[in-house]
Amino acid sequence: MSILLFRDDAYLREAEATVLAVTERGGIVLDRTNFYATSGGQPGDTGAMVLADGSRVVISATVTGATKEEIIHVPADGQAAPAVGDRVRLAIDWPRRHLLMRMHTACHLLSVVCPFPITGAAVSEDDSRVDFDIPDSSYTREFVTAKLMELVAADHPVFTRWITEAELAANPGLVKSKNVRPPAGTGRIRLVCIGEAASIDSQPCGGTHVASSGEVGAIHIGKIEKKGRENRRFRIRFGPPSA
Repeated sequence: MSILLFRDDAYLREAEATVLAVTERGGIVLDRTNFYATSGGQPGDTGAMVLADGSRVVISATVTGATKEEIIHVPADGQAAPAVGDRVRLAIDWPRRHLLMRMHTACHLLSVVCPFPITGAAVSEDDSRVDFDIPDSSYTREFVTAKLMELVAADHPVFTRWITEAELAANPGLVKSKNVRPPAGTGRIRLVCIGEAASIDSQPCGGTHVASSGEVGAIHIGKIEKKGRENRRFRIRFGPPSA
């Protein structure tokens, strides 16, 4: 298992680590990492691993292994893997990560504006989606965009805290997903909170987010797609609606 540095500091662009293992397919497992692995609809980080001799290993993807705690850094084709025991310096592709952080936070804001069961979600750098079971036709692109920008303009703090699995069981309303439950078995659950004392939102999430809603910047709903009798897909894009 790796120490997941991004859980406590999503802004950590570089870190040093030791190679614990190299998988049969060349994936690199480290004792600690600031690279987020694909999970919960958010893509894994890309970037580079700098070896002691100054050579660089381009990391084209980051995925989980047997558990969410095992992070595997996947080198690009043709890259030489380091040896077990090597010390390396990690550098994430920060511009891409920051876009994903802003988008993931925007998805949380959307779940505040649309307080309905979530049936799916996917985060990307320029066009993300959240699917809701939503019977109310008043949730138009214009209405939802306006409400999103109210939350952005308020510049609410965004932070994380941990609760026990028992606390989550006692507060099932914290889980907004209709079909997916947070991973169990570790004894604790990470919450992402928005607003002073989590006054705006609080929900289980293992992803990376910006430190305040204002950092999300201008966003809008580019499209609402009908995916079922009551299921609607909201697509979030950066910029004003006219962009």
